[in-house]
Amino acid sequence: MAETQTTFLQHPIVSQFILPFLLVFFIVFAILERTKLFGEAKKQLNALTALVIGLIFVGAIYPKIVVENMILFLTVAIVIIFVILLLWGFIFGDEKGFKPATWMKWVLGIIAGIASIVAILWATGWNTTLAGFLSGQSQIWTNIAFVVVIAIVLALVLLTKEKKS
Repeated sequence: MAETQTTFLQHPIVSQFILPFLLVFFIVFAILERTKLFGEAKKQLNALTALVIGLIFVGAIYPKIVVENMILFLTVAIVIIFVILLLWGFIFGDEKGFKPATWMKWVLGIIAGIASIVAILWATGWNTTLAGFLSGQSQIWTNIAFVVVIAIVLALVLLTKEKKS
């Protein structure tokens, strides 16, 4: 059997207890320090309160899972936004040198947007799911076509009624 290499950050004690505790501890401590809820120069009281809240948080399973999922979403979203803004900066930047025409900037911006969406779908593995969906393996296309035909017929009926009145 092949052994997998793991780092100390992947150890369950670190990933499921220490890191969530530190995250909640520092956020609560920072909020207490900023708001001065217990008064001026009460670092010990703020630290003890943050410690207790962090320990209670780590002891509860469901809130910890929710926060872990939200943090994972946040990190992925930050990376996606960074890549999109990086592409945007390359296209719409106002540096000296090559300056594409306005129409070319918008075409390149649309291409970069489409490329970003395709890259996100590919990176998440949704490209195969979406390909199966679009290839007709789902009955949804029949339903969508049926709804579109009904909407067009209703729109035509309403337009002809308005013209007669």
